[in-house]
Amino acid sequence: MQKALLVIGIILVICGLLWPWLQKLGLGHLPGDFIIRRDNFSFYFPLTSSIIVGILLSLIFWLLHK
Repeated sequence: MQKALLVIGIILVICGLLWPWLQKLGLGHLPGDFIIRRDNFSFYFPLTSSIIVGILLSLIFWLLHK
């Protein structure tokens, strides 16, 4: 458990440092990311971005587990 939390923390720090470059890649504005805007309401659901991030994290954890 400690190792998993440490790895998650390191990944979050790396993502935070790389965020300006990740935004240029369009992560968060991909086809399949839903944005609903009304008069006083805005809803954003990044479905495609979540799937990509989930696949990448699964791959990273799989490689670290081996």
